[in-house]
Amino acid sequence: MPKSSQSRQLCLQRDGLELSAQLHGPADAPLVMLVHGFPDTPHGWSGVLPPLLAAGYQVLVPWLRGYTAESVDRSQAYGLLSAAGDLQAWHELLGSPPLHLVGHDWGAVLAMTWAGLDDSALCTVSLLAIPPVPGPSRLWPAVKTLPQQLRLSSYIALMQSEWAPALICRNNTQYLRDLWKRWSPGWAFTEEQFEPTRQVFSDPLNAWAATRYYRSLFTLSQPDTRLALQCLVTPLKVPTLAMAGLNDGCVGIEFHKALLQASAFSGGLTVAHLPDCGHFLQAEKPEEVARALLSHFANHCHKATY
Repeated sequence: MPKSSQSRQLCLQRDGLELSAQLHGPADAPLVMLVHGFPDTPHGWSGVLPPLLAAGYQVLVPWLRGYTAESVDRSQAYGLLSAAGDLQAWHELLGSPPLHLVGHDWGAVLAMTWAGLDDSALCTVSLLAIPPVPGPSRLWPAVKTLPQQLRLSSYIALMQSEWAPALICRNNTQYLRDLWKRWSPGWAFTEEQFEPTRQVFSDPLNAWAATRYYRSLFTLSQPDTRLALQCLVTPLKVPTLAMAGLNDGCVGIEFHKALLQASAFSGGLTVAHLPDCGHFLQAEKPEEVARALLSHFANHCHKATY
């Protein structure tokens, strides 16, 4: 990732794990947190970071637990509450200032989990690629889009299998390279752009931990899982930006639109659908994403007292 003159590496000890993040910008600037998803790393935000810094923001870019060697422990949990708790712990480490929370893929799911738990410090929430999740009674607008989305989401069942980590690591992470191509079909990503993901998932332990997120999502017998799902379907009360690429091969755009229609937003909703763009929109069109984020932040800064 590009480094500003005011960048520093941070470490956080939590649940017996050593978590990592990079903090950019001056300490007295308004805070933005950029949270990556699967199969990706904080490097996916490299094109978005410079415009945010130029606009005067301080930006924290954490690694999700399980995506670094120091944050893998088979005795620890890799579910929504644990990972959302990590994000909250980073926020507390910085003094709990008003926050603009931005998440892509799993990062978006974690942002919704955090907002459902306690949104008091959140100025805005921005969800990239993943739409808000309405309660079961409001899902009817999405029914006609489900057959296509179930086909696109077939990888989720695979990620829960015991041999998923071996598949991910095999043949120099070719499965993930193919996933990138399928999810962002118009994006001619370079080897340099894919390399951080290849490095992470060449490690069987990282591959194991990352797939635990998927397995944990369906452990309904666990109280933490039930609480996390309850948080996910809680209507967002924070001003929300929902962004997606029109060519997303992971979450179909019709499904994305249907869930937006079905969801409730007492804090207000802004929608941005980017043409000629797939799932990894922050890497494919970083300038457009940064512009949308900055506009969203500027329009909803009433909670912030910096």
